[in-house]
Amino acid sequence: MIPRSRATGRALFYQAFYRLPLPVRRRLVRLAVPKYIVGAVTLVRDAEATGAGRLLLLRQPPGKGWSLPAGLLDRGEAPVVGAARELFEESGIRLPPSRLRPAVPNAIVHAKGWVDMVFEAEVPASDTELAVDGAEVFEAAWHPLDDLPKLTWPTARLLAYYDIGPLAGQFPPPVPDTTP
Repeated sequence: MIPRSRATGRALFYQAFYRLPLPVRRRLVRLAVPKYIVGAVTLVRDAEATGAGRLLLLRQPPGKGWSLPAGLLDRGEAPVVGAARELFEESGIRLPPSRLRPAVPNAIVHAKGWVDMVFEAEVPASDTELAVDGAEVFEAAWHPLDDLPKLTWPTARLLAYYDIGPLAGQFPPPVPDTTP
């Protein structure tokens, strides 16, 4: 139970707050609430794969590990629209947002101040032409889920939420040791 004096203080605060004009209230909330960078990630599986399946991965600069199609959302952009846009920009796979379904969990909140909205899709690899620009993405390829290449640390952590990859079964996934 909240002590009466604290409850009264809260009540007075809210009464005063809600008397303020809406633009002032919004500004105060924006100053007080943590801010996050929001990105969209797509887990694209090969619809024709047998066994454990295959996942589309990208090798991006500096090229030391593989990652998922992903990127930051544009201001006001719906996460599923951003995921479809990034998937096309980075791999050449053009899917309408209606073909992407929210992964479970759909939002992964990272300690460093960003949120990944994660979506899933399946396409037949044999009929899907991959196209990369050679600058933002060096290579796009399908990889067996039971034999993934070296992943970037953020990708390995994200995939662990879906019980995929080297950190599967570790919940919450470990954070990298950054001590020198």
